Amino acid sequence: MLAVHQDVINIVQAKFLSAEIVKSIHLNVSALDETYNDDNRILALVEYNKTFALFVLISARKKPISISDLCIETVIPIDEYFSCDTEPIEESQSHIIFIITSKKIKLQFKIEIGIESSNFASEVIRSKEVSLYNPPVFVWLDKYIGTMSQLNRNSDLGEQSDTPIIRQRITQGTTAINRESMLKYQLKLKEPEFTEKQEFTIFVGTWNVNGQPPSVSLRPWLCYDESPPDLYAIGFQEIDLSKEAFLFNDTPREAEWQKYVMEGMHPKAKYRLVALARLVGMQLAVMINSQHYPYVKNVSYDTVGTGLLGKMAVWQFGWSYITPPSASVNCHLAAHVEEFERRNQDYKDINARMNFKRNPIAIKDHEQVYWLGDLNYRITDLTTSQVKTLVARKELNKLLKADQLNQQKERGNVLLDYTEGDIKFQPTYKYDLNTDIFDTSEKARPPAWTDRILWRGKGIYQVEYRSHMDMRISDHKPVSSLFKSEISVVDPLKFRKIHEDLLKKMDKYENEYLPQVTVDQTEVKYDLVKFREPQTREIIIANTGMVPAEFEFIKKLDETSYCKDWLRIIPYCGSINPGETCEVKFEVTLETSLQNIYDILVLHLKGGKDMFITVSGDCQRSCFTSSIAALCRINVPIMQLSEEEWRLAENNESGVLYSVPREIWLMVDHLYRYAGTVQAVAESLLLFLSYTKDPVIPFELHDTCIAAASNFQNCRQIILQRVPDLHRNVFLYICMFLQELSKYSNDNGYDARTLPLYSVTSCSGIRYVTRSRKTAGASRILSIISS
Repeated sequence: MLAVHQDVINIVQAKFLSAEIVKSIHLNVSALDETYNDDNRILALVEYNKTFALFVLISARKKPISISDLCIETVIPIDEYFSCDTEPIEESQSHIIFIITSKKIKLQFKIEIGIESSNFASEVIRSKEVSLYNPPVFVWLDKYIGTMSQLNRNSDLGEQSDTPIIRQRITQGTTAINRESMLKYQLKLKEPEFTEKQEFTIFVGTWNVNGQPPSVSLRPWLCYDESPPDLYAIGFQEIDLSKEAFLFNDTPREAEWQKYVMEGMHPKAKYRLVALARLVGMQLAVMINSQHYPYVKNVSYDTVGTGLLGKMAVWQFGWSYITPPSASVNCHLAAHVEEFERRNQDYKDINARMNFKRNPIAIKDHEQVYWLGDLNYRITDLTTSQVKTLVARKELNKLLKADQLNQQKERGNVLLDYTEGDIKFQPTYKYDLNTDIFDTSEKARPPAWTDRILWRGKGIYQVEYRSHMDMRISDHKPVSSLFKSEISVVDPLKFRKIHEDLLKKMDKYENEYLPQVTVDQTEVKYDLVKFREPQTREIIIANTGMVPAEFEFIKKLDETSYCKDWLRIIPYCGSINPGETCEVKFEVTLETSLQNIYDILVLHLKGGKDMFITVSGDCQRSCFTSSIAALCRINVPIMQLSEEEWRLAENNESGVLYSVPREIWLMVDHLYRYAGTVQAVAESLLLFLSYTKDPVIPFELHDTCIAAASNFQNCRQIILQRVPDLHRNVFLYICMFLQELSKYSNDNGYDARTLPLYSVTSCSGIRYVTRSRKTAGASRILSIISS
């Protein structure tokens, strides 16, 4: 491709799906009849799955500048009936006639002689040779027939629209066609015939409210534009900074802020709440214009916590308008200037761990994504004074070069495929409360653009990107962005007619199709599986049949789930078009004591046969999943024990060597000696107490603990008489450590009332802190013993 045409080929490529590759184009082509036609045409050679087709495009300009300048005039598959030739033009040394024939079709074009025509003709001839060695399956062309001019649709070429329906080979065996799957697929191909593009306005906003209650109207922020948006996506961070909100993940502030949001919606329209997601002081609310609400479908959301304080909430939704799958992400990444690598990792964790439990499952699978929140990226290598000076001079471009997010994006470390609009507003953090003055406190933090909005996907156009300086109740300023998003709207009459025509054709051929898939491996083996170190393997499911194949992993008889608890399948269900493949990931995470892992998975094909896949691997011993009694009987790291030594310790047949496991002693001792710099050790200690084979407070005593929670003597009696000796030693050891921490409460901010809440979960074997009776009972015992 000539370099001068690279921008044009990019525009032409946007007319097709990503898997349909534009191999070559020829510009400034004229149709030939009795006179030369002055229409600007482009010939495009397109490849999909080793099959080729020649597209004739009409351009509104001699050189198109956007996809809207192009429309499809003719589509010709390059098969056994296709041929091309050239003829000279009398009295012309600069142009020739390029002739294309296929069945009853003959097209003639006037093209200029030169390198461009030579290269294009060579690519067409090569594609013809390749097509002779591949099955002529042109299902992918059917969706473009509906976009052609009416004249061409009514011609012999229009007969190609039956390509996916006409029998190309009879499948072996006899099974009824999957009607629903086939109908969905055919309707998808014919979308251009019954839909038209419309633009919807989306308002995306983010605000870190610094724990402040709502006290001012949000209309200056949410009603900034004259026209009402079709949809709002509003994200908050730090709604409540109290200890109770962090510990119990519950706060009345959520309802208060949501009330102000609903009252702050644009007065020229009525809105309804679509989804509300929250996580530890964060909130993401989605509201839609009431007239669109009946068309909303497939709404789901998920939340992911990263590290100790990293937080994120996300939602996805769809419309019955045939819109691409959309998602919004509200996140609050790690703070402080030097923690940019932690922020990068938080971003990666969010993408890796998000699971909507329905298609699309992951963030990356959505065609349109809006990413918003307090990303916490700061200005680097400049002092506070220098930053304020550049802001005062309005030299924002110099500041943006020192912006960590821009730097990390350029290096490919974060949000690589996302776009952010030009920032023309001053930094949104940090301000003195109720002012527009940057931080004048003792810390005097440098101003920074911590609050950002980015997006990814086709059909999204940013109209505005701004901050709102008149909102002063927080140390952050809210940010908003107005987008125009392309959505396909259905014409009901055209849809009904096409739907009826497809049903008639399917009635005729429904017994001629059978879903068929192949799997590249049916035995999945893992390397040595270690505690909480995920391992991933992939299998490839290929659709070798003539119709879409819907697959799903189903549970076996007498089992409650389709796979074991230690296994995660992504995706566990889906649909594969003919000739395409799907990559399925098997992720193993070990959190219990197992010698090996083994499972037989049932891959069910809707309308077809089941397949069986085995998953296996050996597991490494770990002190994290061992019993307290066993660990007190060993004097070396667990991996250095022989099988016989470990068997004796596990069965309590060897002598007790320590009053508490040496692993606990080592971690507590490290925390005591180096307090303040050992976050990883602290997290390891909590993990250790959470995943022991039997909890410090045995399960059978939980109800007794609840009953005794209000009486000191009863609590003491339970610990001294009911709890096993080794467990009691561990319990008291942890309590003494907490008691030691409480002596320095002025320095570390902990006290005898809050410390037990951090460890009660681990000692009770409950892995999530909740406002529950069990937590309250065990917390009472911990607080009594440690005070």
